[in-house]
Amino acid sequence: MESASIATGHAAAHDHHGEHHGPPPANRSSRVEAQFLGMLLFIISEVMLFGAFFTAYFFIRVVADAEWFPFDGKELPRVIAGVNTAVLVSSSFTMHWALEGARRGNRRAMQAGLLTTALLGLTFLSVQVNEYVHIGFAPHDNAQGTIFYGLTGLHGAHVAVGLTLLTFATLRAFRGHFTPKEHRGVEVPGIYWHFVDVMWIVVYSTVYIL
Repeated sequence: MESASIATGHAAAHDHHGEHHGPPPANRSSRVEAQFLGMLLFIISEVMLFGAFFTAYFFIRVVADAEWFPFDGKELPRVIAGVNTAVLVSSSFTMHWALEGARRGNRRAMQAGLLTTALLGLTFLSVQVNEYVHIGFAPHDNAQGTIFYGLTGLHGAHVAVGLTLLTFATLRAFRGHFTPKEHRGVEVPGIYWHFVDVMWIVVYSTVYIL
């Protein structure tokens, strides 16, 4: 009877010891959330993509010493693009408004902010498409046209992706999916949208102003 008790004790001790095999559990407070980390890595890759296009742009202007707009009677619509820039920059403030509404549990502010941001983004994209229609040159006309359409078109594609994310976030907001503790679906698209806005300021300043 005593030997059985000893054996049982050894087995229990072995089982208890076995629970500690392997590495210790990760400290959750030191982890970066997967969605947040994924968006940051994606933005880093997009910065490198834009960097390749800017390299081509500066090669044309500096290394090749090619004439930039205006030339051959063609000119870039700086004023219209400037107004469009103001529209897109404004959307960053409405996006922040939406995120603050989500954090504070203000559903109306969140919904209004997301909807306004999407409408401003759609306005920006519509103006850019209209600019392409009336600008007077095509991407294949010359190297300058190619890089102009390449940079602005690449950014326009990112705006379209951002509008898709905002559409899903807005639909979820009106369905009551977000709370002050669970609003990652607003925060992650917001990070992407701010990136799109900042990148356009760089594109506008470089292509239209310099």
